[in-house]
Amino acid sequence: MPTAKLPLQNSHTLAEILAQPETWRTALKQAEDAAAFQSAASQMRGASEVLFVGCGTSFYLAEGAAATWTLLTGRPARALPASEPMLFPELAGLRSPGIQAVVISRSGRTSDAVRAAQILGRDYKIPTLGITCAGGSELARSCDRTLELTAADEKSTVMTKSFTSMLLVLQQLAASSAGRSTIADATPMISARLASQIYGFSERIGVFVASREFADYVFLAQGPFYAIAREAGLKVMEMSCAYGQTYHTLEFRHGPKAIVGPETCLTFFLSESGYEAEAEVLFEMKGLGGTIVAICSRASDAVRQSSDLVIELGLDAPEIAFLAPFVVPAQLLGFHSGIKKGLNPDEPRNLSRVVILD
Repeated sequence: MPTAKLPLQNSHTLAEILAQPETWRTALKQAEDAAAFQSAASQMRGASEVLFVGCGTSFYLAEGAAATWTLLTGRPARALPASEPMLFPELAGLRSPGIQAVVISRSGRTSDAVRAAQILGRDYKIPTLGITCAGGSELARSCDRTLELTAADEKSTVMTKSFTSMLLVLQQLAASSAGRSTIADATPMISARLASQIYGFSERIGVFVASREFADYVFLAQGPFYAIAREAGLKVMEMSCAYGQTYHTLEFRHGPKAIVGPETCLTFFLSESGYEAEAEVLFEMKGLGGTIVAICSRASDAVRQSSDLVIELGLDAPEIAFLAPFVVPAQLLGFHSGIKKGLNPDEPRNLSRVVILD
């Protein structure tokens, strides 16, 4: 069995992962009750394009929010690392009329995010909406409007419940801008469903990790789930100091599959829209000897037979609402992988909670 530097019950990181179902309901209500939410939803209806900006986990959050925006509103959206408007503004296409920017930072103090907000608003006259889990932050002072989701703040260095909570709020912002309540309507069911499963998922993933040795971690997804796969790879790197690679599922068979073997842990985020094609890749990788984890709403018998671990959420909701709950098993995979190596995920190596530059 794995040995750890801290008892599991004392881990802030694990507690915050497990608290997500209840946090989602609270954070979404906090957002929808805020004047900034309603005014931003109204203003963004007229945007020609929405630009989502963040750093690290917040950048992957931006990618998920941008995909959601386009799928729910039918209008263009992009995600950019906060460093791009700072270093290559002309490539960022900031002079087009009608752009609305959303700048994401858990702490509201991340230097690159704050500077990006200032550049977007001051130099390019782009309306800015900040979203953070802190109150009274520098980001709030740099943006025209700010959503402060203090209910989703966390003690840990690694972002878990803050990521999923801000993602759900930005997804509902897109839905509200489209005159819909897609995410708000789905969240109570998704939260209740995950709450009934999450401790069992943690136990099963812990046993799975304890019984295997992996040299490579690969995360595969398509469409809006690709952002979730990117975040999953980062969680494994942050909490277990193992390298996590991310590919579009169908792209993986074009060269990267050369690494596949029994010590390759391949996690498939199986969408409903692309299930059949994505499952075919899963079967191929199992045939090459890979160790397979399948995360999905509902698994077919064939997927169950070809997978070493199946995390089946059983969600009765629009597919776009699956993004937040799908990332939770990957957070648990990163946590238990770190514990097995004797690491403390509450104190990840080389990382600080906020990146502040002079």
